[in-house]
Amino acid sequence: MKDGNSKVQKAGTVSSGGGLRLPWEPFAVIVGIVILWHLVVSVLEVPVFLVPGPLLVFRTMVEKAGMLATHGLSTLSVTVFAFLAAALSGILGAVVVVSSRVIERFVLPLIVFSQVVPKIAIAPLLAIWLGFSISSRVVVAFLICFFPILIGTVAGLKSVEEDLIYLTRQLRANFWQTFWMVSLPAALPQIFSGFKVAITLAIVGAIVAEWVGADNGLGYLLLVANGNFDVALAFSVLIVLTLYGVVLFGIIDWIETLALPWHVSRRLEVHE
Repeated sequence: MKDGNSKVQKAGTVSSGGGLRLPWEPFAVIVGIVILWHLVVSVLEVPVFLVPGPLLVFRTMVEKAGMLATHGLSTLSVTVFAFLAAALSGILGAVVVVSSRVIERFVLPLIVFSQVVPKIAIAPLLAIWLGFSISSRVVVAFLICFFPILIGTVAGLKSVEEDLIYLTRQLRANFWQTFWMVSLPAALPQIFSGFKVAITLAIVGAIVAEWVGADNGLGYLLLVANGNFDVALAFSVLIVLTLYGVVLFGIIDWIETLALPWHVSRRLEVHE
C-alpha cells in the first residue's frame, strides 16, 4: 500500500484521504500564467481598457460576485440541461443507428450534414420560433453538443468484439440483454470521450444562444461588458466560464473513473 502511495506521489499528484488524486502541475501553470500576466501588464504599462491586470480582475469578481453568480446560474442551467438531453438522445440515437445497416446508411449522413450548418445561423430562427426563453437556449446548446456523443457512442458500439456478440446469441440473450451486459460496457470508454467533448461544447452553445437572444446569462453579461468597455468585467466572465468548463469536465472524468475502473487507461494511472 505504501509503495502504491509513493508511486502516486512520484506521478505528480496529491492524494487526499478519500483516494482522490489532484495533479499539482496545472495549478502551478495557472499561477505562473497569472504572475506573468501581472508582470507584463505592470512593466509594459498596458492600458486598463485593453488588458486589465489580474488584481483588478479579481477585485471586479469580488465586487460583482452576486451578478456573476446570478447570470452564471442561468448559463449553468442551460449547459447542464442541454448536455443531459444530448447524452440521453445521443446514446439512444446511436443504438438505433447501429441496429440496422439500412438506418445507418440513410440517417447517419443526414446527421453529419446537419452539423455543417452553422449553429449561430440557426440560433436566431430558434429564438423566433421558441421565444427568448431558456428552451431556445437549451435547444441551441443541445444541437452543438449532441453530435460528439452520438458519434462516440456509435464508434463504441461498433467496436464490440464479434465473439462476445456471438457468445450472447449462443446463450439465447435477447437484444437488450446483449446491449446492457456486453455492448454498453464495451462502448463506455468512447461514450465518455464524447461526453468530455460535449460538455465543453454545451457551454459554447449556451453562450452562443445568449448572444443571440437573452436577457440573462454570462453570454448576455459579456455583451453588456463589451458594450460598456468594461474589460475587467469581460475578463471576469471569461474566467467564470473557464472554471465552469474545468469543473464540469472534472465531474465527467470522475464519473468515468468510477464507471471504468477496469479500463486500461485507469489501470495505467494506478500503476504509474
